[in-house]
Amino acid sequence: MKAVVVHELTGPDGVIVSDVPEPDAGDDVLVEVRAAGISYPDVMMSRGTYQYKAPLPFTLGIEAAGVVRSAPDGCGLRPGDRVACFGPGACAEQMVAPVATTFPLPAALDFPQGAALIMNYHTAHFALARRAGLRAGETVLVLGAAGGVGTAALQVARGLGARTIAAVSSEAKEKAAYSAGADEVVRTDADWSVALTALTNGAGVDVIVDPVGGSDDQLREHLRCLAVEGRLVVIGFASGAIPTIGLNRLLFRNVSVVGAAWGAFALARPEYLREVAADLDRMVGAGQVRPLVGTSYPMAGVADALRDIEQRRAVGKLVMEVRS
Repeated sequence: MKAVVVHELTGPDGVIVSDVPEPDAGDDVLVEVRAAGISYPDVMMSRGTYQYKAPLPFTLGIEAAGVVRSAPDGCGLRPGDRVACFGPGACAEQMVAPVATTFPLPAALDFPQGAALIMNYHTAHFALARRAGLRAGETVLVLGAAGGVGTAALQVARGLGARTIAAVSSEAKEKAAYSAGADEVVRTDADWSVALTALTNGAGVDVIVDPVGGSDDQLREHLRCLAVEGRLVVIGFASGAIPTIGLNRLLFRNVSVVGAAWGAFALARPEYLREVAADLDRMVGAGQVRPLVGTSYPMAGVADALRDIEQRRAVGKLVMEVRS
């Protein structure tokens, strides 16, 4: 079968479509991939900078949507079922996924949307509901709000009853944020903190979702935008910079900074994964969750997708589609 294989840890230049053996599912689920998600962790894996380091050569990708070819008895999945799944080797014609991270794909979502569902939306739910303890009626500011995890955070926050404000850097990304369901948008290419102050009547926001990172000065500015007892949730560092902060800034303002490493927490807790999947299904049914797919690429274009993510050109979730 065909797969997108990382042959050397040189980023997009080391990614090539290759022939590989068909996988043996064993006690897991064998999925015929129709679409695979492409995300910042894929960029990091292609450069050998991700916390999980597979031996070379390896098939890229960690999330997909497709059709079940085989599944263990008693797991609730049957051949022909449409599913979204999470596991290594997703950028291929077939992949093997654990039962615990393979979920029925809601009828309202197509395969590219399904490929955007697990990592970004489960991460957003974990960050907002569990780590930030988001309550209905609170206000959430999402940084990097036009990307895959940003658009997911906007939709999950609304599904949890919050008001959402998106922070974006261009007109195209502003349109994407509104398409994802943002209530308001502030532009980071302008004086966005002044605009945010006006939108919150000077009170600040209750929760900030940060998948971007940045400089120490940027982090201090973000903390100043928090309301009393506000929470800044760190999801990642797409900017490539990891800021630091003096704890006195948290103490005197009565605010918190919390981490949200979804994989490290959730993948060891199958019951939690099922609870979140059920809540996301509820949001899909209510029309609150509709993954915003940006650009779709063929297998041969995955390297271009990685470059678009690395150079921060991506809008919405980027996916690889497998044409049947």
